[in-house]
Amino acid sequence: MIESYEIAAGELREAAPERASICFCIAPDHDEQSRLHQHLGIGGHVLESSLDPDEVARIEIKPDHLFLVWKRPRSFDGRAFQVASFGVVLNERRLVVICASDSLLAGLRGGQGLNSPLDVLMALLEESVHHYLGHLRVVKQVARDIQQQFTRGMDNAHLVQMYNLSESLVYYVNAIHSNGAVLALLRSHGQRHGFSAGQLQMLDDLVIENEQSYQQAKIHARIFANLIEARGNLANNSMNLALRNLTLINVVFLPLNLIASIGGMSEFSMMTAGVPWWLAFPALLAGMAVLGVGMVVALRRMT
Repeated sequence: MIESYEIAAGELREAAPERASICFCIAPDHDEQSRLHQHLGIGGHVLESSLDPDEVARIEIKPDHLFLVWKRPRSFDGRAFQVASFGVVLNERRLVVICASDSLLAGLRGGQGLNSPLDVLMALLEESVHHYLGHLRVVKQVARDIQQQFTRGMDNAHLVQMYNLSESLVYYVNAIHSNGAVLALLRSHGQRHGFSAGQLQMLDDLVIENEQSYQQAKIHARIFANLIEARGNLANNSMNLALRNLTLINVVFLPLNLIASIGGMSEFSMMTAGVPWWLAFPALLAGMAVLGVGMVVALRRMT
Protein backbone atom coordinates (compact mmCIF):
# COMPACT_ATOMS: atom_id res chain seq x y z
CA MET A 1 0.00 0.00 0.00
CA ILE A 2 1.32 3.43 -0.97
CA GLU A 3 -0.07 6.50 0.78
CA SER A 4 0.73 10.01 -0.48
CA TYR A 5 0.81 13.15 1.66
CA GLU A 6 1.74 16.78 1.42
CA ILE A 7 2.68 19.25 4.12
CA ALA A 8 0.10 21.97 4.67
CA ALA A 9 -0.30 24.27 7.68
CA GLY A 10 2.40 22.37 9.54
CA GLU A 11 0.78 18.93 9.27
CA LEU A 12 0.41 16.00 6.90
CA ARG A 13 -2.55 15.91 4.57
CA GLU A 14 -3.46 13.34 1.96
CA ALA A 15 -2.59 14.41 -1.57
CA ALA A 16 -2.49 13.11 -5.11
CA PRO A 17 0.70 11.18 -5.96
CA GLU A 18 1.91 13.84 -8.41
CA ARG A 19 1.71 16.56 -5.73
CA ALA A 20 2.88 14.48 -2.77
CA SER A 21 6.13 15.27 -1.01
CA ILE A 22 5.75 12.42 1.51
CA CYS A 23 5.15 8.81 0.49
CA PHE A 24 4.56 5.95 2.91
CA CYS A 25 5.03 2.55 1.32
CA ILE A 26 3.56 -0.04 3.67
CA ALA A 27 4.49 -3.64 2.83
CA PRO A 28 4.45 -2.93 -0.94
CA ASP A 29 3.53 -5.84 -3.20
CA HIS A 30 5.24 -6.65 -6.49
CA ASP A 31 3.21 -4.14 -8.53
CA GLU A 32 3.78 -1.37 -6.01
CA GLN A 33 7.49 -2.13 -5.94
CA SER A 34 7.57 -1.80 -9.72
CA ARG A 35 5.83 1.60 -9.46
CA LEU A 36 8.35 2.75 -6.87
CA HIS A 37 11.19 1.73 -9.14
CA GLN A 38 9.72 3.35 -12.26
CA HIS A 39 8.41 6.62 -10.78
CA LEU A 40 10.69 7.22 -7.80
CA GLY A 41 13.83 5.35 -8.80
CA ILE A 42 13.88 3.12 -5.72
CA GLY A 43 15.75 -0.10 -6.44
CA GLY A 44 15.25 -3.59 -5.15
CA HIS A 45 18.20 -3.41 -2.74
CA VAL A 46 16.67 -0.42 -0.97
CA LEU A 47 13.32 -2.18 -0.67
CA GLU A 48 14.85 -5.40 0.65
CA SER A 49 16.98 -3.56 3.19
CA SER A 50 14.03 -1.49 4.40
CA LEU A 51 11.73 -4.46 4.92
CA ASP A 52 14.31 -6.85 6.40
CA PRO A 53 13.77 -6.98 10.22
CA ASP A 54 17.35 -8.19 10.70
CA GLU A 55 18.93 -5.36 8.72
CA VAL A 56 21.46 -3.29 10.66
CA ALA A 57 20.76 0.44 11.01
CA ARG A 58 22.94 2.42 8.64
CA ILE A 59 23.01 5.54 6.48
CA GLU A 60 24.11 5.95 2.87
CA ILE A 61 24.73 9.46 1.56
CA LYS A 62 24.51 9.83 -2.22
CA PRO A 63 25.04 12.97 -4.31
CA ASP A 64 21.31 13.45 -4.95
CA HIS A 65 19.66 11.67 -2.02
CA LEU A 66 20.09 10.13 1.40
CA PHE A 67 19.09 6.58 2.33
CA LEU A 68 18.95 5.29 5.89
CA VAL A 69 17.74 2.17 7.64
CA TRP A 70 16.41 2.72 11.14
CA LYS A 71 15.59 0.23 13.89
CA ARG A 72 12.39 0.85 15.80
CA PRO A 73 10.65 -1.14 18.56
CA ARG A 74 7.53 -3.14 17.82
CA SER A 75 4.47 -3.08 20.02
CA PHE A 76 4.92 -5.24 23.13
CA ASP A 77 3.05 -8.55 22.74
CA GLY A 78 3.25 -9.52 26.42
CA ARG A 79 6.07 -12.04 25.91
CA ALA A 80 9.06 -10.27 24.39
CA PHE A 81 10.15 -6.91 23.02
CA GLN A 82 11.08 -7.01 19.34
CA VAL A 83 12.59 -4.57 16.87
CA ALA A 84 11.76 -3.91 13.23
CA SER A 85 13.37 -1.92 10.43
CA PHE A 86 12.13 0.79 8.13
CA GLY A 87 13.91 2.59 5.32
CA VAL A 88 13.89 6.25 4.35
CA VAL A 89 14.90 7.81 1.03
CA LEU A 90 15.23 11.61 1.29
CA ASN A 91 16.02 14.18 -1.36
CA GLU A 92 15.31 17.88 -1.68
CA ARG A 93 11.72 17.39 -2.89
CA ARG A 94 10.43 14.13 -1.45
CA LEU A 95 10.61 11.76 1.49
CA VAL A 96 9.81 8.08 0.85
CA VAL A 97 9.32 5.84 3.87
CA ILE A 98 9.28 2.07 3.36
CA CYS A 99 8.01 -0.01 6.27
CA ALA A 100 6.30 -3.32 6.99
CA SER A 101 3.31 -2.00 8.98
CA ASP A 102 1.21 1.15 9.25
CA SER A 103 2.02 1.63 12.96
CA LEU A 104 4.83 3.95 11.91
CA LEU A 105 2.36 6.45 10.47
CA ALA A 106 0.18 6.50 13.58
CA GLY A 107 2.66 8.66 15.49
CA LEU A 108 2.63 11.35 12.78
CA ARG A 109 -1.09 11.76 12.25
CA GLY A 110 -2.15 15.00 13.83
CA GLY A 111 1.44 16.17 14.24
CA GLN A 112 2.25 19.88 14.17
CA GLY A 113 5.28 21.94 13.23
CA LEU A 114 6.11 20.09 10.00
CA ASN A 115 7.51 22.34 7.31
CA SER A 116 9.61 20.08 5.08
CA PRO A 117 10.26 16.39 4.36
CA LEU A 118 13.29 16.62 6.63
CA ASP A 119 11.02 17.66 9.52
CA VAL A 120 8.92 14.54 8.91
CA LEU A 121 12.07 12.41 9.08
CA MET A 122 13.05 14.08 12.35
CA ALA A 123 9.59 13.41 13.75
CA LEU A 124 9.85 9.73 12.79
CA LEU A 125 13.22 9.38 14.49
CA GLU A 126 12.01 11.24 17.58
CA GLU A 127 8.91 9.05 17.89
CA SER A 128 11.09 5.94 17.64
CA VAL A 129 13.54 7.11 20.32
CA HIS A 130 10.67 7.96 22.69
CA HIS A 131 9.14 4.57 21.92
CA TYR A 132 12.35 2.91 23.12
CA LEU A 133 12.28 4.93 26.33
CA GLY A 134 8.66 3.92 26.95
CA HIS A 135 9.44 0.25 26.44
CA LEU A 136 12.43 0.43 28.76
CA ARG A 137 10.17 1.77 31.51
CA VAL A 138 7.97 -1.28 31.01
CA VAL A 139 11.06 -3.52 31.14
CA LYS A 140 12.03 -1.95 34.45
CA GLN A 141 8.60 -2.69 35.93
CA VAL A 142 8.69 -6.28 34.64
CA ALA A 143 12.15 -6.72 36.17
CA ARG A 144 10.79 -5.60 39.54
CA ASP A 145 7.92 -8.07 39.29
CA ILE A 146 10.32 -10.90 38.49
CA GLN A 147 12.60 -9.95 41.36
CA GLN A 148 9.65 -10.24 43.74
CA GLN A 149 9.11 -13.80 42.51
CA PHE A 150 12.51 -14.76 43.93
CA THR A 151 11.06 -14.60 47.44
CA ARG A 152 8.39 -17.10 46.37
CA GLY A 153 8.36 -20.07 44.08
CA MET A 154 9.09 -19.16 40.45
CA ASP A 155 7.25 -21.32 37.94
CA ASN A 156 8.31 -22.10 34.38
CA ALA A 157 6.19 -19.28 32.90
CA HIS A 158 8.19 -16.66 34.80
CA LEU A 159 11.46 -18.31 33.82
CA VAL A 160 10.49 -18.30 30.13
CA GLN A 161 9.46 -14.64 30.41
CA MET A 162 12.79 -13.78 32.02
CA TYR A 163 14.75 -15.50 29.24
CA ASN A 164 12.64 -13.83 26.53
CA LEU A 165 13.16 -10.39 28.03
CA SER A 166 16.88 -10.99 28.38
CA GLU A 167 17.08 -11.94 24.70
CA SER A 168 14.95 -8.92 23.72
CA LEU A 169 17.27 -6.54 25.54
CA VAL A 170 20.25 -7.88 23.63
CA TYR A 171 18.50 -6.90 20.38
CA TYR A 172 17.48 -3.56 21.90
CA VAL A 173 21.06 -2.74 22.87
CA ASN A 174 22.29 -3.59 19.38
CA ALA A 175 19.50 -1.65 17.65
CA ILE A 176 19.85 1.48 19.79
CA HIS A 177 23.62 1.46 19.42
CA SER A 178 23.39 1.26 15.62
CA ASN A 179 20.73 3.99 15.63
CA GLY A 180 23.16 6.20 17.54
CA ALA A 181 25.74 5.79 14.79
CA VAL A 182 23.11 6.78 12.21
CA LEU A 183 22.20 9.90 14.20
CA ALA A 184 25.84 10.93 14.50
CA LEU A 185 26.41 10.56 10.75
CA LEU A 186 23.14 12.37 9.97
CA ARG A 187 24.14 15.30 12.15
CA SER A 188 27.56 15.47 10.52
CA HIS A 189 25.85 15.44 7.12
CA GLY A 190 23.46 18.16 8.26
CA GLN A 191 26.27 20.47 9.32
CA ARG A 192 27.85 20.20 5.88
CA HIS A 193 24.62 20.50 3.87
CA GLY A 194 22.82 23.39 5.52
CA PHE A 195 20.38 21.89 8.01
CA SER A 196 18.71 24.67 9.97
CA ALA A 197 19.78 25.48 13.52
CA GLY A 198 16.53 24.05 14.86
CA GLN A 199 17.01 20.79 12.98
CA LEU A 200 20.59 20.47 14.21
CA GLN A 201 19.42 21.17 17.76
CA MET A 202 16.76 18.49 17.41
CA LEU A 203 19.40 16.05 16.19
CA ASP A 204 21.54 16.89 19.23
CA ASP A 205 18.58 16.16 21.50
CA LEU A 206 17.92 12.87 19.73
CA VAL A 207 21.56 11.86 20.10
CA ILE A 208 21.37 12.52 23.85
CA GLU A 209 18.05 10.71 24.30
CA ASN A 210 19.25 7.77 22.20
CA GLU A 211 22.38 7.53 24.33
CA GLN A 212 20.22 7.52 27.45
CA SER A 213 18.13 4.70 25.96
CA TYR A 214 21.32 2.82 25.14
CA GLN A 215 22.66 3.11 28.68
CA GLN A 216 19.30 2.09 30.19
CA ALA A 217 19.04 -0.91 27.88
CA LYS A 218 22.56 -1.99 28.86
CA ILE A 219 21.71 -1.67 32.56
CA HIS A 220 18.50 -3.69 32.19
CA ALA A 221 20.29 -6.33 30.11
CA ARG A 222 22.90 -6.64 32.87
CA ILE A 223 20.17 -6.89 35.50
CA PHE A 224 18.41 -9.71 33.66
CA ALA A 225 21.70 -11.51 33.12
CA ASN A 226 22.34 -11.26 36.86
CA LEU A 227 18.79 -12.46 37.57
CA ILE A 228 19.28 -15.51 35.38
CA GLU A 229 22.61 -16.26 37.04
CA ALA A 230 21.10 -15.74 40.50
CA ARG A 231 18.19 -18.02 39.61
CA GLY A 232 20.64 -20.75 38.59
CA ASN A 233 22.61 -20.29 41.81
CA LEU A 234 19.42 -20.46 43.88
CA ALA A 235 18.36 -23.64 42.10
CA ASN A 236 21.77 -25.19 42.69
CA ASN A 237 21.71 -24.12 46.33
CA SER A 238 18.24 -25.59 46.84
CA MET A 239 19.36 -28.84 45.24
CA ASN A 240 22.46 -28.94 47.43
CA LEU A 241 20.37 -28.39 50.56
CA ALA A 242 17.94 -31.13 49.53
CA LEU A 243 20.78 -33.58 48.85
CA ARG A 244 22.43 -32.62 52.15
CA ASN A 245 19.23 -33.31 54.10
CA LEU A 246 18.70 -36.62 52.33
CA THR A 247 22.29 -37.61 53.04
CA LEU A 248 21.86 -36.77 56.72
CA ILE A 249 18.72 -38.90 56.87
CA ASN A 250 20.50 -41.83 55.23
CA VAL A 251 23.53 -41.53 57.53
CA VAL A 252 21.29 -41.47 60.60
CA PHE A 253 19.12 -44.40 59.57
CA LEU A 254 21.79 -46.71 58.15
CA PRO A 255 23.12 -47.84 61.57
CA LEU A 256 19.59 -47.86 62.96
CA ASN A 257 18.53 -50.18 60.15
CA LEU A 258 21.44 -52.45 61.03
CA ILE A 259 20.47 -52.57 64.68
CA ALA A 260 16.80 -53.07 63.81
CA SER A 261 17.76 -55.94 61.52
CA ILE A 262 19.75 -57.56 64.27
CA GLY A 263 16.95 -56.95 66.75
CA GLY A 264 14.45 -58.54 64.42
CA MET A 265 16.36 -61.82 64.22
CA SER A 266 15.98 -64.73 66.57
CA GLU A 267 19.51 -64.21 67.97
CA PHE A 268 18.32 -61.13 69.88
CA SER A 269 15.60 -63.18 71.54
CA MET A 270 18.22 -65.80 72.39
CA MET A 271 20.60 -63.18 73.85
CA THR A 272 17.80 -61.63 75.92
CA ALA A 273 16.21 -64.94 76.95
CA GLY A 274 16.51 -64.08 80.64
CA VAL A 275 14.93 -60.67 80.14
CA PRO A 276 11.21 -60.25 79.57
CA TRP A 277 10.43 -59.20 76.02
CA TRP A 278 8.46 -56.19 77.20
CA LEU A 279 11.73 -54.88 78.69
CA ALA A 280 14.20 -56.07 76.03
CA PHE A 281 12.51 -54.63 72.98
CA PRO A 282 11.70 -51.21 74.53
CA ALA A 283 15.33 -51.05 75.65
CA LEU A 284 16.39 -51.80 72.07
CA LEU A 285 14.15 -49.04 70.74
CA ALA A 286 15.39 -46.59 73.37
CA GLY A 287 18.97 -47.42 72.50
CA MET A 288 18.25 -46.83 68.80
CA ALA A 289 16.60 -43.47 69.61
CA VAL A 290 19.58 -42.37 71.72
CA LEU A 291 21.98 -43.47 68.99
CA GLY A 292 19.96 -41.60 66.33
CA VAL A 293 19.80 -38.39 68.36
CA GLY A 294 23.50 -38.63 69.09
CA MET A 295 24.32 -39.04 65.39
CA VAL A 296 22.11 -36.10 64.47
CA VAL A 297 23.86 -33.87 67.04
CA ALA A 298 27.28 -35.05 65.91
CA LEU A 299 26.50 -34.49 62.21
CA ARG A 300 25.13 -30.98 62.89
CA ARG A 301 28.33 -30.07 64.69
CA MET A 302 30.41 -31.47 61.89
CA THR A 303 28.52 -29.50 59.19
